[in-house]
Amino acid sequence: MLKDLSRRTFVTAVPGLCAASVLIPMRTEAADDAPQNEGSPVRDPHFPSQDPTRVKETVAVSHGNLKRVRELVETRPALAKAAWDWGYGDWETALGAASHTGSREIAELLTAHGARPDIFTFAMFGQLGVVKAYVEANPGIQRTHGPHGFTLLHHARKGGDRALPVVEYLKRLGDADIGYTSLPLSEEEKKVYLGVYSFGPGSENSVEVGVSRDGSLRIKLGTNGTPRRLFYQGRNEFHPAGGPGGPHPLQP
Repeated sequence: MLKDLSRRTFVTAVPGLCAASVLIPMRTEAADDAPQNEGSPVRDPHFPSQDPTRVKETVAVSHGNLKRVRELVETRPALAKAAWDWGYGDWETALGAASHTGSREIAELLTAHGARPDIFTFAMFGQLGVVKAYVEANPGIQRTHGPHGFTLLHHARKGGDRALPVVEYLKRLGDADIGYTSLPLSEEEKKVYLGVYSFGPGSENSVEVGVSRDGSLRIKLGTNGTPRRLFYQGRNEFHPAGGPGGPHPLQP
């Protein structure tokens, strides 16, 4: 099923790049003008930014693949600070991935290589004093969602026994585990939205609305996009997972 898309209907995702500092060897003016010999190394087309493919991989494997994370950051330490937009403003750092999955060893490795911990990481680590200081200095910050919409209490629970004091503290606050809301949709109602919506030539200029394994609707940009869950807000409006705010209209 192919559907036309109005300019107001969808907000497309823009992939993010992670810049890094580099060491630039000194060169003479003559060397700059010298022709490249056959076999000379080719400049990375993404220079001075990090290769976005490698950035995305670093964030992805930081969800649990310690061996691969070590290979990446020991080869290029700046990747420890890698961040990726999975779609609609759902930014996630490598350290954020390790934090919401409870991958403590990966989180420790990333911070040792320069990653910047935040309240979600400290919650997973079980750093009660730090989490309390955050909340006291920024009342309401406990309601802030992390990557993919995971709550602060979720991160603390992923910290296991070492984070139990943080779990109990956040429970007492009463509002550190407020997730996204999604109104119910019947199977017949879901079918109205399913299909491919084109906004230009080629498969990459389209979005596909389908159904996830858990029965929820999800949206994917192009052929190789990352599926994002949709939360139904009523009146043909949906909120994407990790999105920056209010719902986005989806017109059947």
